[in-house]
Amino acid sequence: MNGASREALAAARERLDALTDSTSVDAAKLADELAAVTALLDREVSLRRVLTDPAQAGEAKAELAQRLLGGQIGGEIVDLLAGMVRSRWSQSRDLVDALEELASTADLTAAQKAGTLDDVEDELFRFGRIVTSSTELRAALTNRAATASAKSELLRSLLGGRAKATTERLVTRLVTAPRGRSLESGLESLSKLAADRRDRMVAVVTSAVPLSDGHRQRLGAVLAKLYGRPMHLNLDVDPEVVGGIRVQVGDEVINGSLADRIEDAGRRLAS
Repeated sequence: MNGASREALAAARERLDALTDSTSVDAAKLADELAAVTALLDREVSLRRVLTDPAQAGEAKAELAQRLLGGQIGGEIVDLLAGMVRSRWSQSRDLVDALEELASTADLTAAQKAGTLDDVEDELFRFGRIVTSSTELRAALTNRAATASAKSELLRSLLGGRAKATTERLVTRLVTAPRGRSLESGLESLSKLAADRRDRMVAVVTSAVPLSDGHRQRLGAVLAKLYGRPMHLNLDVDPEVVGGIRVQVGDEVINGSLADRIEDAGRRLAS
């Protein structure tokens, strides 16, 4: 997104955060309702264009949204959508992308309130690794000829009872409504959203052997100091990383042995 859409999304995020700060609000229910509105506007292109038409008065668009959806979804989401359509959007599709992000954020907020956000982050990462390593599974989940219900059932058999309910909901929505994204990029976006819930950065750490608890703690502390933000480590094991470690933070890749990297980081911090 750019320009007006970025500003509109930032305002919508603030409104959602204010809404979910209340302990009486069911964030998971909000997520379901936001996902329903996302599906509606993704399907109804003409309605989406009307609601984002810059030539129409913001209040008129808000009244249209309230008239169409009032009584079908909760008042909080109707008010949130009304505020969003009052804003200006660079492209009509940006409104749908924003709603989809808010739905995922609401689900992640529910996990955060339940104390399971760390588990959801780890499960999203592990599921992404499973998809990458299994061409058969990826083909089944991205098969355009397969129905949404068939894909949902497959995910239920894979994740049901093995992953948090939030993880299953997020992955199911992504798989059944990819909206032009690859499965990998969608999972990466969800992982970033999960990290943002705690204002943390994500470091993907690949090592030849599993890291000990001590090494994980030391590496996490060093990276947090280097980047100035709390750091969540997604751990992966690859025997080909012989005697060393690979750390990726955003677009930056750090290679080298764990001991050397920690020693070097310590010198940088002390200087």
